[in-house]
Amino acid sequence: MIDPPRVPVDSATVRRQFDARATRFQRHDWLPREIARRMVERLQLMRLDVRRIADVGCGNGAARDDLQRRYPEAQWLGLDLSLGMLRAAPAPGAVSRFVQRLRPLSQARVCADAGQLPLADGSLDLVFSNLMLHWHPAPHQVIPEWRRVLRIDGLLMFSCFGPDTLKELRRAAALVEPRTRPMPYVDMHDFGDMLVAAGMATPVMDAEVLTLTFPSARAALREVSALGGNPRNDRWPALWSTRRAHALLDALDSRRDGEGRIALSFEVAYGHAWNPPPRTPGVTTVGVDDLRRELAARRKAPH
Repeated sequence: MIDPPRVPVDSATVRRQFDARATRFQRHDWLPREIARRMVERLQLMRLDVRRIADVGCGNGAARDDLQRRYPEAQWLGLDLSLGMLRAAPAPGAVSRFVQRLRPLSQARVCADAGQLPLADGSLDLVFSNLMLHWHPAPHQVIPEWRRVLRIDGLLMFSCFGPDTLKELRRAAALVEPRTRPMPYVDMHDFGDMLVAAGMATPVMDAEVLTLTFPSARAALREVSALGGNPRNDRWPALWSTRRAHALLDALDSRRDGEGRIALSFEVAYGHAWNPPPRTPGVTTVGVDDLRRELAARRKAPH
């Protein structure tokens, strides 16, 4: 990848914004929790012995209970850039409390940057990251760091917002103020390229669109604001005027459906890949199933 995409955000701004949202995030965290649940469902299809998990960008711990329910013998380590989010995490659920009673060191939280993890090489079985990567200014540097801390044959699984996220709000804001600079989201194919460039094996990327509906424009904006806001460096430098704010509310209200609700789209990209063993020069490794398919194709080929 010659020119990897960079996100025009500053980590200090991201930290400050999430610190400010920490106390109210739990009232609006249905979407992160639902996406985390879907990611853990995907893990059921993976054959992986998990003893140590890093939940990178864990926020208020939306994935913690589901991960410990899936891997009750594993140690969960939550890492997040925002100390406020780590402190605001709710009490663990019944499964996590049970695991903690059995093994008091089964959980820990650390304030850290996803691109500079305070972890030893090859120390993890699973790197799990839910809706974090799109907030980092250099995601192409984060993925190699995640590979560094994974053991050989360890798994990376992540989710992030895609370019169609909040497209309805973007259009409404552009009508009110054409100079608006909304948060840019990286395309999932670019993330796939980053996985390949980082040397990860058998990368898989796919996406789905989740649509949330709200009873009013104000309710929709409250939800969006609680989930993260816009930390980009070149965003509008001041608060919108009252006139512009009301114009935005009117533009959103004009999009009500037949039931009087306002819909907002969230494109969610999912990715996973494995940390392969190092290659030995001059040695080619071929899977048994691949070899069987190749031999079968040769037998069917006309001579």
